[in-house]
Amino acid sequence: MSQSSSYRRASERGIPGGYIRCMDAISVASAILAGALLALGVLSVVHMVFMRYVMGESTVWQTEFTTFAISASMLLGTPYVLKTGGHVAVTVLPDALKGLPKRLMRISASLVGLAFCLALAYGCWYYFYEAYAADWTTGTVWNPPLWPAILPVAVGASLLSLQYVAEILRLEL
Repeated sequence: MSQSSSYRRASERGIPGGYIRCMDAISVASAILAGALLALGVLSVVHMVFMRYVMGESTVWQTEFTTFAISASMLLGTPYVLKTGGHVAVTVLPDALKGLPKRLMRISASLVGLAFCLALAYGCWYYFYEAYAADWTTGTVWNPPLWPAILPVAVGASLLSLQYVAEILRLEL
């Protein structure tokens, strides 16, 4: 089913296709940011290898920055993966079903996924608040504040929850 037909069908059922389009656009923008963060993580590793093995100097920030950048990339990319159906799924049973049972299975799976993502988002935002309010740091040699590393995880989990809502609205009920 093309995206324009899913928007049209959602609008015909009284569901605003604008929300679906908006979430799809945000998911694409989030994926672009995730790709940039992944590239920065890779460049950080290259820089670390160059500094250690070519220049013979120690590194302080690269390992931690790489961990933060790639973790942020992973979570910020999840809404796009859900939007495009790129996640790993075992579809033997859903593919064997037709009609109402298939739709009920899809909506049930989406609701379970949404519940999990909402719980994850809540936990991440709570963790972010604690890290920010208590001024937590990583405790390493570089010792940056921890909240900037937690923020993309909370934002990614929230965007994933919102994309799940879009996918549920997109389903033909």
